[in-house]
Amino acid sequence: MSGPSVVVLDVGGTTLRSACFDRVTRTLRGISRVPTEGIGRYPLAPVTDLHERVVTQIVEVAGAQLRAHGAGAVSVAFAGPMTTTGAALAAPTIFGAGGPPMPVGELVRARLGVPVSVVNDLTAASWRYRDTIPAPFCLITVSSGIGNKVVWGDRVLVDPDGHGGELGHWRVDPASDAPICDCGQRGHLGALASGRAMQAAARRAAAADPCAFATSVLARVGPAEAIDNTALVAAIRAGDAFALEVLRSGLRHLATAITGVFTAIGVRRYVLIGGFAQAVGEPFVDLLREALAAAGCFGLDRAAIDRMVLLGEPDDDHGLIGAGRLMDVQLSGSTPLALAGH
Repeated sequence: MSGPSVVVLDVGGTTLRSACFDRVTRTLRGISRVPTEGIGRYPLAPVTDLHERVVTQIVEVAGAQLRAHGAGAVSVAFAGPMTTTGAALAAPTIFGAGGPPMPVGELVRARLGVPVSVVNDLTAASWRYRDTIPAPFCLITVSSGIGNKVVWGDRVLVDPDGHGGELGHWRVDPASDAPICDCGQRGHLGALASGRAMQAAARRAAAADPCAFATSVLARVGPAEAIDNTALVAAIRAGDAFALEVLRSGLRHLATAITGVFTAIGVRRYVLIGGFAQAVGEPFVDLLREALAAAGCFGLDRAAIDRMVLLGEPDDDHGLIGAGRLMDVQLSGSTPLALAGH
């Protein structure tokens, strides 16, 4: 279990990433990306079927990496609240709403026959930034869904049953017709400001205001239902007024959530990662800062608010690198699992 490398996986709502993490050089090799065998690919499948599909996929992908690199352990970053035993309480972006908790760690360990560690994906990703971002800081991902983790000292602020760090499921729109989250509830932040939510919002806006849509570069893609995130991101980066307003509307909700965290516990540094946020890049940060200033952060002036938000490293390897660094710490015995986070 103390070998020089470990297999790392990052299981998200859209993509399952895998690689081998070298504990000596602290680098990745053999990076692979495949679509996650979850609700995004099989929207009508029962939750129990999706459980089996995803576990089987994790085992197959991890097994291939173990054989290719001769590693002796597996560290999995998983998109959902996790218990300290490696059970997923829920994973709406992967499994949708409902279903029982899934003992990911136990199932994968039994099938692979090697030591397996499973933690929340944002908990894992936070370990990438501990050497470069002074704590306390809040890591936020804006991708298929929205999640967060607060790092305070050497701890991730999560309780033993995995609760905490799920801003994506904070209800920010109480309207009875608010968009439905992947978890089945209405008005959650993830249904209004995630990458999937922004795509849906762009389609709704195009259908509701065809005149405004007609002036947008997105109209060249086709009808409203043809808008996808690739086109939306390109339009935002090109400064398209229609696309920018879609993003601005979603970021007002994200700013409200960040303001709540700041007001409650005083965290003043927010690191943004995730496929959608990082694809948009600086326009995402600029408009988020604008929304935070409009919302107001008690006791901070505009310059201080602008310093609160920054983009993470420009890749999608956060969970892989973090999972590797976390497993390295666990294997070295220098940090107990309870302090490592979950």
